[in-house]
Amino acid sequence: MNTLFPIYVKLDQVETLLVGAGPVGLEKIQALLTNSPAAHVQVIAETVTPEFYAYIQNRTNVRVAIRSFQADDLIGKSLVILATNNPELNLFVRALCIERHILLNVADKPALCDFYLGSVVQKGNLKIGISTNGKSPTMAKRIKEFLQELLPEEIDETLDLLSDYRNQLRGDLQDKIKVLNAHTADLLKQQRYDRAH
Repeated sequence: MNTLFPIYVKLDQVETLLVGAGPVGLEKIQALLTNSPAAHVQVIAETVTPEFYAYIQNRTNVRVAIRSFQADDLIGKSLVILATNNPELNLFVRALCIERHILLNVADKPALCDFYLGSVVQKGNLKIGISTNGKSPTMAKRIKEFLQELLPEEIDETLDLLSDYRNQLRGDLQDKIKVLNAHTADLLKQQRYDRAH
């Protein structure tokens, strides 16, 4: 059973540390910046690939230090992502993060992780996170592709209309929820009908 609690983090309001800037590090920085272009990320790596440099070029919110990890690198950090193939370093950083109450993700090591970076479907303001509880990133990727095709391109326009509608509603929260639930149920019925015909 998947007991993970899904949250959406405002990465422009916290400090993230990424250790490693090879191919796996590139995957991680792409995931961070694709979802949160203004994320504040400190990168620590002994070597940085040209592809990594090319990706972060002109991004003032990403800082790179070419050196080994030091315990002081954790000061002020809320999230840490390790993209290293160094088991000793991973365990050392894990112990430090536990001691300092910092959430940690270790690439391809679910047992060392406090959180996972799942697959994400995004259409405008709609964002859907997909988790397989670390069991199969490949399945998460396939579900992402399926949902990406399934969701209509106009979904963002619908979200804008619903936001405006919600702001115009009177009454308490429970009244608004009832009205919005009824309205969105009708929208889904209409979309199913349109697809069938």
